Amino acid sequence: MSVLDDDQALIAARVRLVERIASGDVVLSSRIAEAFLNIPRHVFTPVFYRREHGDRFVPWRADDTDESGDGGAWWDAVYSGESLITEVDGVHAEHAPPEGVSGVPTSSSTAPDLMADMLDALDPTPGARTLEIGTGSGYNTALLCRVVGAGNVTTVDHTDHLVVTARERLKTAGFIPDVVLADGAHGWAPNAPYDRLIATASVPRVPKAWIEQCAPGAVLVVPLKGTLAGGSIAWLKKLPDGTAAGRLMHTPAAFMPLLPDTDHAEGRPRPAHPQAGHAADGTRTSALTPRVLDDWTFSFFAQLHLDAHTTRTFTHTKGRHVTTLRTPDGCAATVTETDSGAEVARFGGRDLWAPIERAYHLWLDLNRPRREWFTLDAGPIGQHVRLAAPDGHAYTWTL
Repeated sequence: MSVLDDDQALIAARVRLVERIASGDVVLSSRIAEAFLNIPRHVFTPVFYRREHGDRFVPWRADDTDESGDGGAWWDAVYSGESLITEVDGVHAEHAPPEGVSGVPTSSSTAPDLMADMLDALDPTPGARTLEIGTGSGYNTALLCRVVGAGNVTTVDHTDHLVVTARERLKTAGFIPDVVLADGAHGWAPNAPYDRLIATASVPRVPKAWIEQCAPGAVLVVPLKGTLAGGSIAWLKKLPDGTAAGRLMHTPAAFMPLLPDTDHAEGRPRPAHPQAGHAADGTRTSALTPRVLDDWTFSFFAQLHLDAHTTRTFTHTKGRHVTTLRTPDGCAATVTETDSGAEVARFGGRDLWAPIERAYHLWLDLNRPRREWFTLDAGPIGQHVRLAAPDGHAYTWTL
């Protein structure tokens, strides 16, 4: 008999998942634990990708044979607590050919321990009007429905297929929330105001519409991420004056971006980033290796010091790490790892590596500050990350 046909195995799998979450850094409230115990994840992820050979992704279904003969490996993967990739470059796993596809993941079912941490921070309560940005598989939506009631949940996604399939799977699980096809950057005004807002895709700053559509006292949980690896999760509360304020959570996060071809905070297309394509305007050495940007504990801090539209690409050439930074005004820097640090080639009028160097020295001087030491405020005059040092010095960065 297949595991999927064994009710006791289904229950045991959910119990193990909750125990796995609770054994980590997440302290589960009874409401969140009860939701995970009662919502089956496999209903929302019947097909997902497994990575094979670098950027090759092969669809994996419950009825695919494996060494156990009953789909046991697939089942273990679903309830392992890992993130499950459900879309690659716009190709949904259920539509992929058996040999798979190559590309970059564009949608996934978030790792349950991270979901639990964010849901706990959201503090959903029965009857709380809740907006979810990024329906995805619908699993997180179902958890919200279980806690606040399906009639209080609005969830939006920009992909018709995701919206249709999530709606069907939610109905199968016994929930009928308002599942809307829309640009999540604009929220969903018809059902506002909301008491809770949670996003499952990252943004460089909190979209104005999200704050406006929340009621005073509402809680917002939003993944923030720019071009570097160090994503963060902001916990905010809507204030009576219409602004929102809070702090960053301790958990690093690398959610996929919300519609990456759009600057959601400004509502306009992001500018193209020119290639260098010509001889460097100057070169110099640096004691700082480009590999520091792979360290999530630092790259989060480094991001605060960069132009908002800076992009970063990196390669490994002959065993050397090479990072390239570019800005829309035509400036670029290629930073090549050396035995003693790096060689920096500058293109355009600014040295783009210099802010990273200054940020690194400040980060060390501040004793490598943790994410949860930073506060965030968002209002009509801008969004700012702030840090109060023990010596009384206050630091402010604009998102």
